[in-house]
Amino acid sequence: MPTRHARTAWNGSLMEGSGQVELTDSKVGTYDVSFPKRAADEAGGATSPEELIAAAHSACYAMQLSNVIAEAGGTPQSLDVSAAVTLGPDPAGGFRISEIKITLRGEVEGLDEAGFLKAAEEAKATCPVSKALTGTSITLDAALES
Repeated sequence: MPTRHARTAWNGSLMEGSGQVELTDSKVGTYDVSFPKRAADEAGGATSPEELIAAAHSACYAMQLSNVIAEAGGTPQSLDVSAAVTLGPDPAGGFRISEIKITLRGEVEGLDEAGFLKAAEEAKATCPVSKALTGTSITLDAALES
């Protein structure tokens, strides 16, 4: 299996500094990062580690769920997955990712609602990014749409 790479160039202190994160292998973009924007309610044109984790988690989860649905005898027609990653204080000091909320809306042929929800929970437990984030509270809001 491949190894993927990203690179960040940072200049300055935490509060006054800034950097750029580059998606090295895909070359799809270079994005600004700064701690004040990371900790603010508005991103102000910069990304953050939490947003990048949310992107990774939603993509990984959608892929894993499509496979779990197929293994259960269903056919995914559309899966709309979003992930919300929250940065919060760490009781031990500093910050930590305090929670991740996955929201799923799906259209699936061949599975009833119970089968869909079972597949959604299994995908949450078996998605490689979920596994990497063990120890973080991950919740799922899933609904089958017709």
